[in-house]
Amino acid sequence: MARYMLAVDEGTTNAKACLVDAAGHIVREAACALEVAYPQPAWVEQDPGEIWRATRQVIADVMTAIPPTDLAGLGIANQRESVLVWERQSGAPLGPCITWQCHRTAPACAELRSRGCEPLLVERTGLTIDPMFSATKARWLLEHIPDGVRRAESGEICIGTVDAWLLWNLTGGASFCCDVTNACRTQLFDLGSLRWDPELCDLFGIPLAALPQVRLSSSFYGETVAQAGLPAGIPIGALAGDSHAALFGHAAFAPGTIKATYGTGSSLMTPTAERVHPRSGLSSSIAWGHEHVMYALEGNIYVTGAAVQWLADLLRVDGPGAIEELAASDSGGVFFVPALVGLGAPHWRGDARGVICGLTRGTTAAHLARATVESIAYQVMDVFTLMQEEAGASLSVLMADGGPARNRALMQFQADVLDVPVLASEVGDVSALGAAYLAGLTVGFWSSRDQLAALPRQHRRYEPAMAESTRAALRAGWDDAIGRALWRSQ
Repeated sequence: MARYMLAVDEGTTNAKACLVDAAGHIVREAACALEVAYPQPAWVEQDPGEIWRATRQVIADVMTAIPPTDLAGLGIANQRESVLVWERQSGAPLGPCITWQCHRTAPACAELRSRGCEPLLVERTGLTIDPMFSATKARWLLEHIPDGVRRAESGEICIGTVDAWLLWNLTGGASFCCDVTNACRTQLFDLGSLRWDPELCDLFGIPLAALPQVRLSSSFYGETVAQAGLPAGIPIGALAGDSHAALFGHAAFAPGTIKATYGTGSSLMTPTAERVHPRSGLSSSIAWGHEHVMYALEGNIYVTGAAVQWLADLLRVDGPGAIEELAASDSGGVFFVPALVGLGAPHWRGDARGVICGLTRGTTAAHLARATVESIAYQVMDVFTLMQEEAGASLSVLMADGGPARNRALMQFQADVLDVPVLASEVGDVSALGAAYLAGLTVGFWSSRDQLAALPRQHRRYEPAMAESTRAALRAGWDDAIGRALWRSQ
């Protein structure tokens, strides 16, 4: 009898795999670091072959713990917006995986904006024009492949997000699909019709023949071929972008719930009963697809955990843990806006640059460390505040997950500046848990969302404990720092 679901969470800096039991417990996990390359300023890319090798490694690592007959199915969560191109016949990559952080297509985005294309894109896709999203990256890849556009038109080339790439490899090239949550972040997908939009594909110069079939997140996507410790015939029951999978992993199934996933960057998301057209700063999106599509509001922050790593590299200390130790005191009046690749939500200013202000002769490395940690909470605060206005439902508690959510000082400061409680998950990978849940529903490992909602969850609760006068002063200081970052970019 099958006792476990296997979940893969392929992120920007790590590939992970987890075994999840029927009680929703992660009973075994493995991780493998991924290299990120910066070939030019603001260019960010990865090796597709390394992504697949790392994924195979972590799957093989966790599968050593169980007999193959104990496995009920497999679900995948993945870094979103990142895009790659491969040859359909051989499966060989034809260029790098251009990641969501990459800004090489900023000129193309500026040209689209100058042509007045933004209202159409916002209406159809829920997304503003920004290099973060996949379409301009896909076009760049086609233009840098010999005869790339013609080959894509003839169906010789596959253009896919990372979920499609992993699925292709796991099924030995038998399945070329992606899910609605990944599709909706490409700027090629119509949120109304829930299909690839021919007009948008023409706008970006992306042939429909090169795009994967789109399915609900919780769907049967095919079966594995024997590899990486997996037997042939394991059903692949879910694909989902990592932020959407985390929302599902929190069992945040109803409007009024909101989660923040803290990682290299951060995403805040809240489900909505129907599609909401936000006035500014947020994206209309799809939360997940199970039985039907659930819509969402989302705000994406480019740099959060990555700012901590940047400071660790700058100070030549041993990683983010050393920064957390340094950050035990207050910030000494220092504010850091980590616009290292521009600013995402709610500002959407790719031309913004980082600012550190409030320095004095007495400023220390500890003050800089604390300001860097606090910058994560301030950026989340800006998105949360706008989401509270747009969602049409009271957002009274923030659910948190991701590596930085284990930083108790950060979570307490987050509760303080938001003035709402924070429930920080003590589960190491909520995105993987969500992928397991979605796949488990497909294969019958769990019967319903109600059953998933009833599973026990481990959280640490942080209550706001900051005086209102202090909170107001800190928010004013942050607003001033943001103003400086935006002013410098003009």
